[in-house]
Amino acid sequence: MSKGKRYGAAFVILLALLAAFLVLNVCIGSVNIPLADIVDIISGAGQNNTFSDIVRDIRAPRACAAAILGGALALAGYLLQTFFHNPIASPFTLGISSGAKLVVALVMVAALGYSRQISSWLMIFAAFVGAMICMGFVVLMSRVINQMSMLIVSGVMIGYICSAVTDFVVTFADDSDIVNLHNWSLGSFSGISWDNVAIMAVVVGIATLCVFLLSKPISAYQMGEAYAQNMGLNVKLFRIVLVVLSSVLAAAVTAFAGPVSFVGIAVPHLVKSLFGTAQPLLMVPACFLGGSSFCLLCDLLARTMFAPTELSISTVTAMLGAPVVIYVMIRRQKEK
Repeated sequence: MSKGKRYGAAFVILLALLAAFLVLNVCIGSVNIPLADIVDIISGAGQNNTFSDIVRDIRAPRACAAAILGGALALAGYLLQTFFHNPIASPFTLGISSGAKLVVALVMVAALGYSRQISSWLMIFAAFVGAMICMGFVVLMSRVINQMSMLIVSGVMIGYICSAVTDFVVTFADDSDIVNLHNWSLGSFSGISWDNVAIMAVVVGIATLCVFLLSKPISAYQMGEAYAQNMGLNVKLFRIVLVVLSSVLAAAVTAFAGPVSFVGIAVPHLVKSLFGTAQPLLMVPACFLGGSSFCLLCDLLARTMFAPTELSISTVTAMLGAPVVIYVMIRRQKEK
């Protein structure tokens, strides 16, 4: 099979998986809804259908959020793996998601204390601040620590510290909404509204477009910093842009769904194996589609495996993503 046909077939597979999981997420739940009723509701013929509120107000926005945020998380992982030249770098392993979670939790608890509603934009900004703070620590450590394995360990430690502080804040916060805050701190796509979807679509869409436009510089950077400089790339500025874009993508996920583990590591490797290439021009859209499909599958399992009890999304992503990470580490060790 030629490369062009393989790439085309791979994109068809990803799009088919995305469409299938979107439909399954809307149809399957505590109440199973026939596909024919879904079609009627979407077309407007089922305005008075008893399932219309479930589909329009609960399942459809949740499925859209899982697709958008899953793609954002996979893309953030791809950018961080490119930035650090490390196959297991991701917002979760480097503590970036935990830093974003901490600042968002502090803002949410403060707002609950004053009985005020906080906007989605404020939550994204708070998550971005937390992500940038932790990213700053990791970048500073990368200048001191030469071994990438130790850098990952440092990121994990930062993540544990931020998670411990967050758990402390959540545990002692005194408010009736603390149950929702606790569920968010574990990772969940529940409670997403169409307004949330619109905001995350704008933020993630702009960031994804920027990443796609950087495909050529990313390709040069993957060849090494010296090569990129010889090609006329301003490496320092480019690294800053990568940090900002990966932090924005990770922040959007954390603000709405809390910390989601392993997606940023596993999906880029699965996509590279499917395509047989690491070309950014292909990997950027492919990682987004792969992350969307992966998170939709995980959210479906989280809702249905032990229904009516719902698992946190990170529990399922860890179950499916951790084996991929172990495989990558073993293969990398064999290649040395």
